[in-house]
Amino acid sequence: MSEPRTVRIAPSILTADFGRLAEAVRAADDGGADLFHLDVMDGHFVPELTFGPLIVGAVRKATRLPIEVHLMVARPREQFAPLAEAGAQTLLFHVEATDDPAALLAEARAQGCAAGLAISPETPADAVRSLLPSLDEVIVMLVHPGRGGQQMLSEHLEKVRQLRGWIDEGGFDVALEVDGGVKTHNAASCVEAGVDIIVAGSAVYNDRETPQRSLAALRGAISVAQAP
Repeated sequence: MSEPRTVRIAPSILTADFGRLAEAVRAADDGGADLFHLDVMDGHFVPELTFGPLIVGAVRKATRLPIEVHLMVARPREQFAPLAEAGAQTLLFHVEATDDPAALLAEARAQGCAAGLAISPETPADAVRSLLPSLDEVIVMLVHPGRGGQQMLSEHLEKVRQLRGWIDEGGFDVALEVDGGVKTHNAASCVEAGVDIIVAGSAVYNDRETPQRSLAALRGAISVAQAP
């Protein structure tokens, strides 16, 4: 029997207290987070506007864990250099935001970063299939991009299963990630679909539990899903 896949948890800071950001980051770090997922939104690709390199830099100062930046922006190329300089190690942009994803992947790597693509709920998995050999990571959005706290659209886990099959069949070194609505009650379904990374926003940063306890609960849900 093969060993269970190592599933990493990437807290998203969208629902954290930005007035105590360093403390929030350290709490998740202490609670066993594997990396941090930062959502940059421009008010164009999605209606919401979040933050830019200054916040990425603040997170970088608060943790030694890897930082990936998810660009929900209309012109991702313009933000690669400042985000990389601020401390991003992985740059992820939406396939829907460009007509030439291969060129943008190369430009992201030219900044010294790993590079990957995200696909929105309306986009089929086929949109990134031919690019799998050149990806470090792919994100399947399980909510409509732009807002934290949405309910998971679980039907899109089928895209995760498709991508898992193509990645394994091709022997590609691509991390498969889900983003949106992941909680303790549905984390198992994500693991069973074949994910490598789970983004957790309000499941980690909320007014019910500390990030440490929330992460422990998520880790427990993942372990149950992986039990023989």
